[in-house]
Amino acid sequence: MAVAYVPHTEEDRQKMLAACGLASVDDLFAGIPAAVRLSRDPDLPPRLSEMELVRHLETLAAKNAAVTCFLGGGCYDHFVPAVVDAVTGRSEFYTAYTPYQPEISQGTLTAIYEFQTMIAELTGLDVANASMYDGASALAEAAVMAVRKTGRPRVAVARCVHPEYRQVLATYLTPRGVELEELPFRNGVTVVDALTPRTAALIVQQPNFFGCLEDVETMARAAHAAGALLVVCADPVSLGLLKPPGEYGADIACGEGQSLGLPMSFGGPGLGFLAARAELVRHLPGRIVGATVDTRGQRAFVLTLQAREQHIRREKATSNICSNQALCALAATVHLSALGPAGLARVADLCAAKAAYARQRVAAVPGFAAAFAAPFFKEFVVKSHYPWEKIEAALLAHDLVAGPELGRFYPELAGHFLVAVTEKRTRDDIDRLQAALAEVAAC
Repeated sequence: MAVAYVPHTEEDRQKMLAACGLASVDDLFAGIPAAVRLSRDPDLPPRLSEMELVRHLETLAAKNAAVTCFLGGGCYDHFVPAVVDAVTGRSEFYTAYTPYQPEISQGTLTAIYEFQTMIAELTGLDVANASMYDGASALAEAAVMAVRKTGRPRVAVARCVHPEYRQVLATYLTPRGVELEELPFRNGVTVVDALTPRTAALIVQQPNFFGCLEDVETMARAAHAAGALLVVCADPVSLGLLKPPGEYGADIACGEGQSLGLPMSFGGPGLGFLAARAELVRHLPGRIVGATVDTRGQRAFVLTLQAREQHIRREKATSNICSNQALCALAATVHLSALGPAGLARVADLCAAKAAYARQRVAAVPGFAAAFAAPFFKEFVVKSHYPWEKIEAALLAHDLVAGPELGRFYPELAGHFLVAVTEKRTRDDIDRLQAALAEVAAC
C-alpha cells in the first residue's frame, strides 16, 4: 500500500490558508494559468519497466542534434580526458563533504592541496585557496580583498572584462559603498587613464572578453604607481602559453576553471580559482588546506585557514562564502595532472593556431570581418552587417553554433559576435563554419 509522507494534517492546512486569507488550496494557486497547472489527476500513460524506460529515453535522446561548438564568452568546449570522470566518479570523492575531520578526510584534503599547488604554479603567485563558486564570484572576492588591504573606496575595472562578471562585481561592491569605475576600450583593448590615490585595484581580464590580449605589464606599472593592486582575471588554458600573472606584477589572479576538465553542461557548474601574493593570505576568502605532520611524524593535511563567517566572528570574516567547489576542483586537478605542463602548453598552442586559421577563413567571407586587429588567443570578434538571427539560423542549419552576439552587452557593438576555437575544432569544422557564413552572404 502506498504511504503519503505528508506531515501536515487537514487542520494544519486550514490554519495556514486562514493565515493567508484564502478559502482553499485552489485559491492559493489561482495566479498560475490553468493551462500550465498540474492536474490533480494527470492523464499519464501506464508505468514502464526499467528496460522499457531505458529504450524510451534512448529514443528521446536520439532526437538531439549533435552540434559543433564555436561558442565563446566564458564557457568553452575543451576536450575532457576519460580519466577525469573515472576519478571524480569514485564514491569517496563524489560523496565527500567539507573535510572538517582531517583524520577521516585525508583523500579530499590531499586533492584540494594539490589543486591549490597547481593554481599557484599556474598563476605564478604564492598562495591559492581551495576554490570559489565560479569565475564571477572569484573576481568580486578579489576586488573585496583589494579594498580591505588598501582601505581605499574605489575600484577601476576594464569594460573588456566579462560583462556578467562586472554585474556580480557591482552586486558585491555597491552595498559596501565602494565606487566602481569602468575603463573604456579602443580597438578591443583597455585604455587606462591615470588612476587616483583613491583606487584600490585595477581589474583586467587576460585574454579579455573579446579574446584580445591586454598590455598587462603596462597596467601593472600604472596600478602600482598609484598604490593600487592589479587583479587579473585569467583564462587558465592560456597560461600554458602566456606569461603567468605573478611574473608581470599581478597581486591577485582569479578566473573560471571550467576549461579544466569540466564540460559546458549548458553553462555550469564551473569553479572559480583565486591566488594571491603571500602578504595577502589573511585577506583570502574561503579556506586553505595546509600540509603538516601527525603525531607519528607522517605527512598529513588539515584546513589551515578558514576565514569565513561559519568559523569565526562575522565582523572578522573575510567573506560569507560558505563552501568551495571541491568536486569541480578535483576535476581540474585530475585534468591538469593528466596534461602536465607540456600537455597544457600544447592545448594552448592548438587553440591559438586554430583560432588564427578560423579568423582568416571567416574574414574571407564577404560581409564578415575581424573587428579588432589586436593579438588574440582562442576567440575573436566578428563584425557583420547581416542580422544575427539570420546568421544564427544558417549556422544551426549546418549543426553549428557560435556567439554570443555582443549588442546585448555593448550597444556600440551591435552586429558583432564572438567565435571561440578550442583544440577540439578541426580544419573541416572551421571550413564548415566558413561555408555556412558564405551561404548567408550569398542570400
